[in-house]
Amino acid sequence: MTDESEGAVRAAVDGEMRLLDPEVRASPSRVLELLDPEFTEIGASGRRWDVESILTVTSSGSVPQESPVKVSDMSGVVLAPGVVHLTYFADHQGRRAWRSSLWRLTETGWRMYFHQGTLTA
Repeated sequence: MTDESEGAVRAAVDGEMRLLDPEVRASPSRVLELLDPEFTEIGASGRRWDVESILTVTSSGSVPQESPVKVSDMSGVVLAPGVVHLTYFADHQGRRAWRSSLWRLTETGWRMYFHQGTLTA
């Protein structure tokens, strides 16, 4: 992987981890800094989300400080210049899911464009 690719993957991982941080999730302005205006998600529940619906849930304290999301097996790859695909395993209070997200570089920095979760046994 080139230095440029490594930097892109690091930036996407940093953004992903910030979005999982309960303090960031509690701040709509901080979440907005990380989500692309065209963001969509297919949640582990099967529900489809957009920026507005995500802001409603995250600002309601959906990830309490005392039970942060545990992340493992994080990996990333540059799909094209300015586009990074991340995959990882997440465990939040026993709800376990494989997660996948696409990050793209915009004029204002790296932003999550798409996210999907798939529950595991």
